[in-house]
This record gives sequence, C-alpha cells and structure tokens, in this order.
Amino acid sequence: MPQSQPARPSSRLPLPDSGQMPLLLAMLVLLATLVVTFTAWSSAKRSAESQLLETFDYRTRDMVYSISRRMAIYEQVLRGARGYLRGSVELERRDWEEYYRVLRLDQSFPGMEALGIASIVPPSEVARHEALMRRRGHPDYTLHPPGPRELYTAITHIEPFGGRNLRAFGYDMFSEPVRRAAMERARDSGQAALSGKVVLVQEGLSHEGPGRQQAGALMYLPVYRAGELAGTVEQRRSAIVGWVYAPFRINDLMRGLGGAHSLDLEVEIHDGEPVDGASLLYRSPNTWNGPSDRARLRTSAQIIPGGRTWTITMRSSAALEASLDTTRPLLIAATGIGLSVLLSLVVWLLASERRRALQLAQDMTLELRQSHDRIASEQKRIQVILENAPDAFVTLDAQGCITGWNTQASRLFGWSAAQAIGRNAEELLPEERRAAFRAGFAVFARGGSCAMLGAPTELLVVDHEGQRIPAEVTVAQLVVEGGFGATAFVRDIRQRKEAEAREQQRQQGLVEARRALARAQKLEAVGKLTGGVAHDFNNILHIISANVQLMLRADNTNRKRLLSILDAVERGAKLAGQLLAFARRQPLHPQEVHVDALLERMDSLVQRAAGDHITLEKRVPPGLWATLVDPNQLENVLLNLVINARDAMEGNGRIVLALDNVHIGEDPDLAPGDYVTVAVADSGHGMPQDVMERAFEPFFTTKPEGKGTGLGLSMAHGFARQSGGDIRLASEPGKGTTVTIYLPRHVT
Repeated sequence: MPQSQPARPSSRLPLPDSGQMPLLLAMLVLLATLVVTFTAWSSAKRSAESQLLETFDYRTRDMVYSISRRMAIYEQVLRGARGYLRGSVELERRDWEEYYRVLRLDQSFPGMEALGIASIVPPSEVARHEALMRRRGHPDYTLHPPGPRELYTAITHIEPFGGRNLRAFGYDMFSEPVRRAAMERARDSGQAALSGKVVLVQEGLSHEGPGRQQAGALMYLPVYRAGELAGTVEQRRSAIVGWVYAPFRINDLMRGLGGAHSLDLEVEIHDGEPVDGASLLYRSPNTWNGPSDRARLRTSAQIIPGGRTWTITMRSSAALEASLDTTRPLLIAATGIGLSVLLSLVVWLLASERRRALQLAQDMTLELRQSHDRIASEQKRIQVILENAPDAFVTLDAQGCITGWNTQASRLFGWSAAQAIGRNAEELLPEERRAAFRAGFAVFARGGSCAMLGAPTELLVVDHEGQRIPAEVTVAQLVVEGGFGATAFVRDIRQRKEAEAREQQRQQGLVEARRALARAQKLEAVGKLTGGVAHDFNNILHIISANVQLMLRADNTNRKRLLSILDAVERGAKLAGQLLAFARRQPLHPQEVHVDALLERMDSLVQRAAGDHITLEKRVPPGLWATLVDPNQLENVLLNLVINARDAMEGNGRIVLALDNVHIGEDPDLAPGDYVTVAVADSGHGMPQDVMERAFEPFFTTKPEGKGTGLGLSMAHGFARQSGGDIRLASEPGKGTTVTIYLPRHVT
C-alpha cells in the first residue's frame, strides 16, 4: 500500500478521481511531445533545404562566371591575333601556322574550333584571288558559295589546317545573314562581335546526321589597314581589310566547365531570350527529357559576350537534389515519436497510482521541459558552429580565454580542442600585437564595444609553430558571466593573397611587354627614316667626293681646302655608314668567322682602345662555334663597345670580353636555335632605366658634347639584327653594364 506523505503547500489542483484521468494525462503528454518532435523535424528539414539552396546558388554563380570568363579569354586571344597581323591580312600560311602552334590554342582553349582570317575580296578581284591561292599550293581552291554579290569575303587562313576545317577554307561568311550581321557590327564598332546561333561549315552535311551536329557561334574582330584612321564608322568601313575570327562548337566550349560538380546542374543556353528550340544553343547531357517543372530549384542569368545576349537557364539536377539530407529529419521524427509513445506510456502507468503518480508525472514534466531547454540551447550553439564550419570558429570568455574551438580551427592553428581551450587568445597573434590585444580586449569585456565587430577585418595570426598566416576575422559580441565575451570566425586567406600577388605580377609583366613593344616599334620607325636619309646623303657625298678628286687632279692651287672638304666628305660617309648599319641597310659581306680567333687578332687594337689603366679580361670556352657575319663590321662593333665601356668607367676599371655557346628555345625576338654570344661587361656607373630604354636610339648619348655621336649602340643594334641575331642590355646604376650580342651559329 502507498505510504502517507507529510502535507506540504502545493499549487496543484486536485484532480477528480476518475478512471479516464490517467489516459487523458497520457494523451496530453503524447500531444505535447509530438508537437516538440514536429518542431525539431521541421527545423532539421528547413536546415537541410537551406543548405541545398546555398549549394545551388554557389554552383549557378560559378557556372555563369566560368562561361563569361572563358568567352572573355577567347576575345583576348583574338585581340592578340589582330596585334600580330599589325593592320594587314596578307601573310604566309606558315607564319599563321607558327603563331597558332606557339600559342597552343588546340590544347589550352577547348571549344575554339579554329583560328582564322577572313579577307575582303572585291568582286572584280575574285578570279585573280582564286588564281593566286591556287598558285600558293591549293589547286582545288574556290571561293564559295558561288553567285554574284556586292562584296565577297574569303577564309584565306585557318588553323589547324586540316580535317573538317578544310571545309571552311575559301568560304564567304559575308554571304550568310547571321554571320554577316556580326561581321558588320564588328566592322562598324571596332570591337569584338559574337554571331547568333549557326551551324558551322565544319559540321558538314552528308555523313553526320542532325543528332551529331553541334550548335555553333563565331566571334569576329575587325582588322583595319595599317596607317589609316578608324575613329568614325565611315573611316572604319573605308579602312577594313578583313576579320580575325574564331568558330566555336558550343558543346565543346562547355566541356569541363563546373569541374567535379558539373553534374549538379541542368544547364541550357539560349541565343537571346528563350523562345523555342530555334534559340537553343546548348543543353547539358544530364538534362532530364521530362517536364522542366520537376526540378526543385531553378534560376536564370544573362551574359553579353561579344555584344550578344546569352540567356543561361539552370535547374537543380537529380544528383544535386539527391544530396539533400533527409536522413537527419527522419531520424529526429522516428526518435521523437518513439520517445513520445514511451513517455506517454510511462505517464499513463504512473498516473494510475493516483496522487503519487500525479506528483511523479509533474516532476517528470518539469524535468522534460528543462531538458528541452538545454537541448534547444545546445542545438542553437551547434547550428552556429555548423553554419560557419568552412572557417575556424573560436569563442572567448570575458578574460580573453578560449572556451570554444572547432575542427577547422585545429587545422588552421595546429592545436587540438583539448590543447586550445583554456589558453589566452593572445597566443593566436604575433608577439608585437599581444600587448595591444590585451588592452583592447579589457575595454571590450567591460563595455562590449569594439571596432572589429560585424565587419571582416584582415590581420595576421600565428599557428602553434609561430608561422604567420594572413586571415580575415569577423567578431561578434557574446554575453557571458562577468561581462562580454566574443565569437570569432577566422578565414585563411593565403590562397587569395597569393592569387592577388600573381595577378599583380601578371599585370606588371603586361605593362613591361607593352613598353618593350612600343620601344621596338619606335626603333623600327627611326631605323627606316635614318636609312632613307643616310642613303640619300651618301649619294650626295659620292658626287661631292668625285668632283673634289677631279678638281685635285686638274688644279692644285686650292689643294689644302679641297683636302679639307674631302676629309669632311669621308667623315660624312662614315656617319652615313653608321646610320645605314642601324637601319640594317648597310651592305654586308658575311663569311665564316671564329670569334675567338678574331678577338685574338684584335688583341693589341682592343688594348690600345681600352687604355693603359683598364684591365682587359677575356673568357673563351673550349669548342666555341663558328658564325656567319661580316668580320670587318664585327670588329667595328667590338671596338665601339670597348670604347663605350672605357668612357663609362672614366678610364679606370675592368672590361670583360666573354664568348659562349647558347641554345635559344622560345624567345619573342630570336628564332629558336644555336647562337654564339659576345658579351662586353664593364664595372662603370651603369645606366638607369630611362637611359636603357633610349640607348639604341640614333644620336642619343649621355657623353659631353663633342665626345660621342650617339651612333655606336644604334650601329651595333642594326648590325646584330641584319646578321640574324639580336643585342641586349643589362645594367644597374652603380653596378656596371653588360652588352650581349647574339649571332646565329654557322654549320658547314
């Protein structure tokens, strides 16, 4: 029998003594626990769906960015090709083939079917054009399709030149309306233009069925005649000589985009607004052929490559939707229902013992409520950690000690949770910042305000070995016992910093390449001008010299003046010869030369040119190759370089003449092959960058007036280029200058 209990105050109301009361109480408990279970199940289901939505959003943004970036890169390829043409579409096919091979477009740019040139052919020149192309080794060449037109174009260069690309050789793209619209837009705007949806000529018609053909598009960039104005539409139409273009097979273009997660999306690309199948450019292979509304998630975006609007429609695939976490909600539901039934049964059994059972039920209900509160609080804390799992997560108490630590924090800092919890957070910072952290955190712990709250802040952290790591830290306020603590999300940004540094280096390289191109173009223009002037000046000097010599033979009365005139003529002829050498128009008499033997013969001459206070050192490797050059011109160049080195050292120092055999692979200014190098190095003052950029210009000199013509290095530059080689400078202020001449190897 139940024992009697001492009476105590209670707020509980007495329940009527009824046999239905235990069952009613059990049903109420079952209902309450089922409501809690439903709430937990709904929360878990929403969390899983939210995670799926975040994954879908990331995949779609990445897909749109990847397509836009790939098309922008291909536009840059066309701009590089136009720069290579330099205002003319007339070049040898092997030159175009070499340019394509060096860029390795077939390996690095998927989807780009070819790189070609479309030249304009006036109607009156069609027959001559076809005859010319047949003489160049294409006996079956015809401009197609046939028929009279106001303007013809022809694909005259296409690489790779083989396979299905041969179908496009000689094709008049201007005869087809979609291609013509893009070509006219590129011609009038001067910018890249992408065509609408087409079937490429390369796809063929007979042996490939419609199911095997891919939708295609072509990107055009106009080529304007060099030297003509192209500022207005009329000027551009007048100056156009052709287009450089690239055809794309859309399926090949999309191959590889999305990487390992490419099957997470069903992608469709339409030319313009999606209307029907006629506008469809691409549909991913994993697209389900049933109704499109079966997908859980969908979105669309528009990009404008080459001035043409593409609409990209993306839906979640079956593979992505299969990643939705349905196990956890089901587990919560099953567990909650089981516990609800079990708890209801217990309550019913206990309630059957009337008052004692009622008291026990009330105590269990109170304990269940407290347990639910603790579970809800723990779930909230776990949810915060899980939502920020990609970053390191650290919580601090009011004393700045670590109280929370996730797996990503262990990976970043090298401490396990057991090692990290209890440490002061200042140990995560470099030594020089710890004092400032202590002072700042003390103020924060009292007032809860901090400049780093909310917004991400970049700073350096250290791992357990003291290695500095650039990181992005986001701090949030946390109310704790004794004041304010903090939660910090730490993101490792080393890869981002490295990418930014690489991008900065790439931009610097592009700037330097543009400067080098500008200098080369400037030297080429000056060389043409000086060559023409020197040639005409030389002819005038020959006439003066011949007449002076005739006067000397006929009359000796003014012999001294005539000799003075003849001496001036010889100096002018020498100056004209130097200008012609720079312009690469000086007649050369090349022969096989062993530079080491030539340098041995010049030993005394070079020593006298250098002076008694200059130490002359020669470095000649065994087995030096021979070269094919004009020996007299090479001697003049070496003497000029030695004299320049002597002047740079003010007559006191060391000059090193170094010979070597080198092999050149890929180089923007030299053809691949073997070369003999002749280097003249001095220990003089060196050159600043602005002087080096102008060193090869004719008449430019840093010597005092009357001590130099400024033609020594320009003549050496012209001689090296005319001999099939190159000349290069290496200098730094205070560390001397090295001039290196590259001469091609001669093999008998």
